[in-house]
Amino acid sequence: MENIGALSLLIALCLAIYSVAGSLVGAIKKKPFLITSAERAVYAVWLLLTVASGILINGLLTGDFRLAYVAAHSNRTMPAIYKFTAWWGGQEGSLLLWAWLLSCYAVVVVYTNRKSHRIIMPYVNATMMTTLGFFILLVAFVVSPFQVLAQGKGIIAVPDGNGLNPLLQYWTMVIHPPMLYLGYIGFTVPFAFALGSLIMKQPGDAWIHTTRRWAIVTWFFQTAGITLGAGWAYAVLGWGGYWGWDPVENASFLPWLTSTAFLHSVMMQEKKGMMKVWNIVLVSATFFLSIFGTMLTRSGIVTSVHAFAQSPIGKYFGTFLVLGIAVVVYMILDRLDYLKSESHLESIVSRESSFLFNNLILLASCFAILWGTLFPVISEAISGEKISVDAPFFNRVNIPIGLFLMFLTGVGPLIAWRRSSPESLKRSFMWPSIGGAALMIGLFALGIHHGYALLSFGLCMFVTITIGVEFWKGSNLISAKDNMGLIPAMIELTHRNTRRYGGYVIHMGIVAMFIGFTGAAFNKDATAEIKVGDTFSIGRYELKVKDIRVSENEDYIAQHCVVDVFSGGSQIDTMEPEKRLYRSSNQPTSEVAIRRRLNEDLYLNFAGTSGEGGKPVIQAYVFPLVSWIWIGFWITTFGTIICLVPAKLRLAYARTEVVGYAGKHAQVEK
Repeated sequence: MENIGALSLLIALCLAIYSVAGSLVGAIKKKPFLITSAERAVYAVWLLLTVASGILINGLLTGDFRLAYVAAHSNRTMPAIYKFTAWWGGQEGSLLLWAWLLSCYAVVVVYTNRKSHRIIMPYVNATMMTTLGFFILLVAFVVSPFQVLAQGKGIIAVPDGNGLNPLLQYWTMVIHPPMLYLGYIGFTVPFAFALGSLIMKQPGDAWIHTTRRWAIVTWFFQTAGITLGAGWAYAVLGWGGYWGWDPVENASFLPWLTSTAFLHSVMMQEKKGMMKVWNIVLVSATFFLSIFGTMLTRSGIVTSVHAFAQSPIGKYFGTFLVLGIAVVVYMILDRLDYLKSESHLESIVSRESSFLFNNLILLASCFAILWGTLFPVISEAISGEKISVDAPFFNRVNIPIGLFLMFLTGVGPLIAWRRSSPESLKRSFMWPSIGGAALMIGLFALGIHHGYALLSFGLCMFVTITIGVEFWKGSNLISAKDNMGLIPAMIELTHRNTRRYGGYVIHMGIVAMFIGFTGAAFNKDATAEIKVGDTFSIGRYELKVKDIRVSENEDYIAQHCVVDVFSGGSQIDTMEPEKRLYRSSNQPTSEVAIRRRLNEDLYLNFAGTSGEGGKPVIQAYVFPLVSWIWIGFWITTFGTIICLVPAKLRLAYARTEVVGYAGKHAQVEK
C-alpha cells in the first residue's frame, strides 16, 4: 500500500505541473481546451491526494508499523481519535494534510467558477497549483510519509510505535491544527485572484467581490485555530497561560493581523475606489506570511513547544518565498497605472482616515512581532550570539497598540464618510465617552489602580456603547416605520446589511476578548510543597490537600492529587489535578484542574512529589476574567456567520466599477 501512496504523490505532482503549464499556455495561446484540461487535472490531483491520505490514515488506524511515520506517531493503545489526529501530528503527515486541504480548496474554486471569471481563472488556477505542486514536491521527495523501516534489504515492522506526543492527546488538538491549516491555506485563494487580476491588468474590483466570502471564512478559520491553540496551551501545558509569544504562536498571528487589515481596507476600495495597491500588498503579505508560518514550524529556525523536529525543508520554503515575493513585487510595480485610486482622502477626521489608521496600527503590530520573532536568528547570524526576545518586549509594544486599535474600533462608526463636522463629532462621542470615563472612575474608586487595565475597561465600555447606539438608532427607525417590536426591528436591520452589523457583532466579540486579556493584570499565583492534610491559601481560596491516589491503564500511569477548595469557610469544590507518565514514550505530562467561572478561574497544577518525604507540590493560580476570551470567540463566530448571510438589500455605491481586462473592458454602474 505504501507504494500506491508514493505513486499517487508522484502522479499528483506531474498533474499539478501539467495543470500550471496547461493554464498558462491555454491563456496565452487562447486555447480553451487546454484551460479546461488543466482545470480537470485539478480534480485528478485531489483524487490522488485523497488516495494517498487514505492510505496513511489506514496505516495509522490499523497499526501498520512498517511505515516509519506510523511507528513514530502512533501505537496500539492510543484511542482511535488520536490515531487519526496523528495524521497531522508529525512533519510528513501535516504537510500531506496541507496539500490535501489546498487541493480541496482548488476543486471548489475551479468548480464554482467554471462559468465565470474565465479571463483570470487560468492564472488563478496556475497560482493555486504552483503552490500545491510545491507542497506535493516536499511530501513526494523530501519528507515522505510513506518511508518504510528496513533492515538490510528487507522491510521490517516494529512491535509497537512510540505513540502521539502526549501533549497532543487533547480534544482541542483534534480541531486546532486543521482549523489553523484551513486558515493558512485558504489565503491562497484571494491571493490567487489578486495575482490573476494583476496579470490581466484588471483595474476593477472583480477579484475583491469574488474573494470577499473566501477572505471572511479563511479569517475565521485562522481566528478559530489561534483561539483553540490558546485554549490548548491554557489547559494542557500546565504553566497557566494561554499566550506566551512563542515563535510559532507569533507565526500564526502574523497573517491574522494582515488579513484583518485587508478585510477592513477592502471596504475602502469597494466604496471609494481607494487603497487598490494597499489591498494587493495586504493579501500578498497574508499569503506569504502563511507560508512563512508553515516554514517556521518545520524548519528548526526557532525553538518552540509547538514546532516539529528540525528538518532540511527550510531551504525549500526560503526559495519559494524569495521567488514568490519577487514575482509579486515586479507585478505590482509593472501594473501601478492600473491600480490608481479613484478618489483621495478629503479629511483627517473621516471614516476613511480611521480605516487607514487601523491598517497602519495593525501593520505596526505585525512588524514588531515579526522583528521580535526573528531577532534571535538575526542576532546569531550577525554576531554569533543568539539573543532571545521574551514576552515583556512583546507586551510593552503590543499593549499600547491593542488599546489604540480598541479606540479606533469605537471611533469608526461615529465618524462620517468624507468629513465630519465638530458638531456631529461632539454629538456622537458624548455618551460613549461619558460611559467609558464613568466606568474608569468607578473602578478606580473600587481600588483598581492599574493604568492599562483601567484604560482597557474604559475603551471596552466606549466601544460597547458605540455599537449599542448604532443598533438602537437603526432598529428604532425601522420599528417606528414598520410598526414592529425593537428585537424584530434589530433582526431586520441586521438582515438588511449583514456585513456591517455582523462586523459590529465581531467587534463585540473582540471587546469580550479584551476583557479577558485585561484580567491578566490581576493574576495571582502560589506554589506550595505541603503534606497531605495541610492547607494553603491563594486569593479568597483555602486549598486542602486531601489525598494522593494512583491509577493506571494500558496507556499511562497517573497520580491524582485530591484538593478540597474552601471559600469563606465553606467547601465549594473538590479538584483533582493529575501527573501522568506515558508508557510508550516515558514522557510525563500534567493534567490540570480548572474551576471555570465568569469572574475568575481557579487553576491547579500537580507538579509531582518532592524528593524528601514525597510531599505533593501544587502550583495554584487565580486568573480573573479569562473565560471572557472564550466567550468572545463564540460571539465572533456568531458575527462571522451573520457576515456570510446574503444581505436582504443590496447596497449601491455611486461609482463606476470596471470589469474585464485592460483594453477590452466594459463599464457597469453599481
